[in-house]
Amino acid sequence: MHPDPNAQAADHELDQRPDKPEEACGVYAVLAPGQPVANLTYFGLYALQHRGQESAGIAVFDADRKVRLHKDMGLVSQVFDQAVLERLTGDLAIGHNRYSTTGSSKVCNAQPVVLNTRLGPFALAHNGNLVNAGELRHDLAAIASELTSTTDSELIAFALQQGVNSGLDWDGAIRAAAERCRGAFSLVIGTPEGLFALRDGHGIRPLVFGHIGEPAEAQWVVSSESCGLDIIGAAFDGDVEPGEIIHFRQGDPAPSRSRWCEQPAKLCVFEMIYFARPDSRFFGESLYSYRVRIGEALARETPVEADIVIGVPDSGIPAAIGYSQLSGIPFGDGLIKNRYVGRTFIQPTQAMREAGIRVKLNPLPDVLAGKRVVVIDDSIVRGTTSRKLVQALRDAGATEVHMRISSPPVTHPCFYGIDTDTQDQLIAARLTLAEISAHLGVDSLAYLSKQGMVDAAQANSSHFCTACFDGAYPIEMAEQVRSSKLMLEPAGIAATVLREH
Repeated sequence: MHPDPNAQAADHELDQRPDKPEEACGVYAVLAPGQPVANLTYFGLYALQHRGQESAGIAVFDADRKVRLHKDMGLVSQVFDQAVLERLTGDLAIGHNRYSTTGSSKVCNAQPVVLNTRLGPFALAHNGNLVNAGELRHDLAAIASELTSTTDSELIAFALQQGVNSGLDWDGAIRAAAERCRGAFSLVIGTPEGLFALRDGHGIRPLVFGHIGEPAEAQWVVSSESCGLDIIGAAFDGDVEPGEIIHFRQGDPAPSRSRWCEQPAKLCVFEMIYFARPDSRFFGESLYSYRVRIGEALARETPVEADIVIGVPDSGIPAAIGYSQLSGIPFGDGLIKNRYVGRTFIQPTQAMREAGIRVKLNPLPDVLAGKRVVVIDDSIVRGTTSRKLVQALRDAGATEVHMRISSPPVTHPCFYGIDTDTQDQLIAARLTLAEISAHLGVDSLAYLSKQGMVDAAQANSSHFCTACFDGAYPIEMAEQVRSSKLMLEPAGIAATVLREH
């Protein structure tokens, strides 16, 4: 009997997904009269490429307040070239990188979303995920035939369009649309009246803004992360606060800021641990500094005798440096990453898989041979690629492999814009710590405590969403939404850790 090639392909696709949560999107906007806003947005999206590699798009408002839109599947550098950017002329640009969480990976679901209203066109880009998308789609049933995608982002856009066409101005319609949404949403919206930026009441996904040149010139930039400001030389001004709407107008030296709701801040803690780039700034410092501190906390909590500390590139490197500095165990580069590999859809042959194809990471035997190795990673989701990594380290000559994870066990799925599996596929929800260690083939395994994780942030610990570690979801959702992913409560390792401590 021959093996089923479709089943093999499905298994390979699961194995090749990283052992960590995957991000949703990056949003970007530039309001800069006289500047090449499409080019600036291109570079901003390039800086945010880590947040989504499935599709990219830019919409630009021209002098006649008409919108030119270009979007397609692929990386930013694949979707745009100079000829395309030269056709996108104007003063206001909205940009988006996508990783799908609601709606499949196809071009009709690429953003920005552009719609017309009685007040003119608008362009919307969204990072996050709604937990009431089904309810909102039902409420918008009258225009269901006009929907061109399967995304919750388009539902937000149609809710906004409905508000404008019912007689509201842009500010009122945006507020009304936001009030109809439940979940995580950081939005940039281009309109004939300027640029709007807003976050959901809890601020689960980040959003920052800054300016180009002198503030009086009113040239504004909004980005998912501050690294998107740095790449074009924009000054960082601050965060779009949770529950805040900011209106940037052409020629206005200061934006108009107001609250559309008041709720407790709940920034996704995985933005701190893994998602955001290490050079992006949160709470007044780069995330690199935070990630070094969680490595130090991990060394205090879970010491081990070893010869070398290595990090899984790139996100595990700062924590590995922190672990090394506090423990006194030398840090080394034991793994080399192919940084030119994004999400690959090309499937290796079965023979290549059996030979242990290493698409993204390759160990260095001359660094690892004969060594007791501590390998630091930021998270484990399924355990599939982590297991292969451990075997690769042993094949390279490591005599012992001790794995340390700079976050707590991921025991619960996310509903707010992270592409996580159902709970039965999360290894820490099914197995105890000892069982995970045996599955991975490590000599020891330990996770950072939740307290160590939040204390290292040097911010109010209650200001983070930690639902993927403890199931404390800050936004209520319908039971059918919860049950679609939650299957195994209480989770295996979570219960074990509670008993042990």
